[in-house]
Amino acid sequence: MGRVGAGMLEFMQHTGESRQQRRARLVVPSRSDLFLRKFTEVVGGPLGRHAAPGEVSPGIFTVERVLILLTLAAALLAVVLKGYCRANGWDTPSQFYATCYSDFPELFRSRGLADGTIPILTPGSQFEYPVLIALIAGITALLVPGAAGALEPALPDDRILAYFDVNATLVIAVWIVTVIATARMTRRRPWDAAMVALAPGIVLAGLINWDMWAVALLAVGMYLFSRQRLVLAGVLIGLGISTKLYPVLIFGAIMLLAVRTARYRPLLITGSSALGAWLVANLPFAIANPAGWSYFFTFTQDRPAGYSSPWFAYNLVAGRLGWVPLGPETINSLALWVFVAACVLIAVVALTAPRRPRLAQLAFLIVAAFILSNKVYSPQFVLWLIPLVALARPKWRDFLVWQGVEALHWAAIWLYLAQVTSSGPSQNNLDMPYYVLAVLAHMVATAYLMARVVQEIYDPGRDPIRRHGMDDPQGGPFENAPDRFRFGPLLSPRHSNQQPAAVEPR
Repeated sequence: MGRVGAGMLEFMQHTGESRQQRRARLVVPSRSDLFLRKFTEVVGGPLGRHAAPGEVSPGIFTVERVLILLTLAAALLAVVLKGYCRANGWDTPSQFYATCYSDFPELFRSRGLADGTIPILTPGSQFEYPVLIALIAGITALLVPGAAGALEPALPDDRILAYFDVNATLVIAVWIVTVIATARMTRRRPWDAAMVALAPGIVLAGLINWDMWAVALLAVGMYLFSRQRLVLAGVLIGLGISTKLYPVLIFGAIMLLAVRTARYRPLLITGSSALGAWLVANLPFAIANPAGWSYFFTFTQDRPAGYSSPWFAYNLVAGRLGWVPLGPETINSLALWVFVAACVLIAVVALTAPRRPRLAQLAFLIVAAFILSNKVYSPQFVLWLIPLVALARPKWRDFLVWQGVEALHWAAIWLYLAQVTSSGPSQNNLDMPYYVLAVLAHMVATAYLMARVVQEIYDPGRDPIRRHGMDDPQGGPFENAPDRFRFGPLLSPRHSNQQPAAVEPR
């Protein structure tokens, strides 16, 4: 844990290097983004050309402080959206009709957390999440008044509400950490982190589960990687993998950049550090309680298709039309091979592009491919992509369109679940065909973003990052590295030390 503390301290400190970077001229969204420029007319138009943000002190309202205020405003809205359930309780089907469902109350009631059970630590406990989420879920339950061993137990509804509030507060705190880490990774474009601060997807789904913890750990790990603190970066990423498995996918992007640049040391150091951190976080529990520790893996392997995955949508249509449904083993196999095929295509893109792709571009493509092929797509999984989109393709129009489609899916899943779990008024329910269309819309919107990122990889002049004279702000040891290997149009190996010059827009 000493390395973890050092990594977080490294992230929070204002070093001389970061102060120097803050004195560089910042990219202003109202100037660089044509979509945002249209909305600045009500406040006098875009920032004037003689203004020099980053070179002139902003006084008390620094970019990071404004981003924190924006995040707090969005977080307040997220809590308000849970207001019905906070006032009336998390009961089915009302929690679906009111679109205020959260896993926190459900797991607090059904997994023994209200009785003092700490998943994985308590013998005989089973919890369908990795180690660190299990510990967070159990430890936060001990903070609730009336927990096991307390002298004056609180009313059950009060305890459920307190458990939600404790976890919501911590999620908001790590949301702020994610925003600041994203801002510090973007060099001259810290305002891109406003996408993370104000993302409708986080407002709607951020308080459903503990996913934001993994998002924050990966974001800080990527920040440390961008500063070439490879060991600490690996430790944070390893802890992220112990929270949700998806942060491991970042190593696919690092591996492809290692091949393009023939620099394998960053991959080895960061990967070994991540493995060491994962082992430290997992081995003690795997040894002490192997059944409880392995339950997450067996549950994931054996569960049927989860809500909103393409496989679940297929089974719904198959059931309506009389087709043969897909079982868990078939879905596991198909999902794996579809993801492998997508990764092969991403590798072809990375190794044939005229210029080395950026780390965030590759990371986004791989995580998005995993989400689209996985046998589960919970509404909160959108959190995984939001910081990566802000780093890979900070274009507000496409970002908001994508978030709008995800919001549509978020509403559709709750109304569909309300129909499944109750015989409530038919006018308040969502029938299967419309739910399936919402799932398809989410997939199409995500695939569209992937296609645009691929387009910008092949045409760096379209890349909003490289158009402003930067190479790869998140690339760390790969930034400004010459290409040592790539496949040409006919898949013949090419070796080059030259990098195309970045284009600064007029």
